[in-house]
Amino acid sequence: MDTNTDIFKIETNHVIPSRGKVLISEPFLYDEMFGRSVILLIDHTMDGTMGMVLNKPLPLCLNDVLKEFKDVDKIPIYKGGPLSTDTLFYLHTLKDIEDSLQIGKGFYLNGDFDAIRRYILQGNEITGKIRFFLGYSGWEHDQLCREIEENTWLIGSADITSLMDEKGSSKLWKNVLGQLGGKYKTWSRFPQIPTLN
Repeated sequence: MDTNTDIFKIETNHVIPSRGKVLISEPFLYDEMFGRSVILLIDHTMDGTMGMVLNKPLPLCLNDVLKEFKDVDKIPIYKGGPLSTDTLFYLHTLKDIEDSLQIGKGFYLNGDFDAIRRYILQGNEITGKIRFFLGYSGWEHDQLCREIEENTWLIGSADITSLMDEKGSSKLWKNVLGQLGGKYKTWSRFPQIPTLN
């Protein structure tokens, strides 16, 4: 096969999914929830997989949901996925929050919400330290592995700074895919619907 046309062949990068890695959707996945998404893997076990979509902001803020935050700067909420959309999840870098689950070096999921509430209401900076999500993404046993084999997802990694950067969330997919280099960097520049180019 001509190597020039080979860059257009969408195929997985064959990395094993695990906690703290990110799923990167293939460039042409046309799906409102998962198209051009980056999903932080919270857990990947024999029972299934859980993740949080990092780059799909919702048109509401935590201040709209929890009135006690009405006098605090706007705190965005992201759509973590299509499951349990009435449940609030939070990623953070606060290592002293009890009952939080360590996802990677220096970042955690959930934990004692009263401690998070106090941290916010005391006027501490939350930008780059706490992100909020409604819902999560989930796959049954082997479902994610099948989708990876079908070339729907690539596995990558991202540093905590980029994962917690809400201002950069609109470019997160492009940046994380581009970091894989080679043809993946080329894919990051493709329009999602090629006929619109």
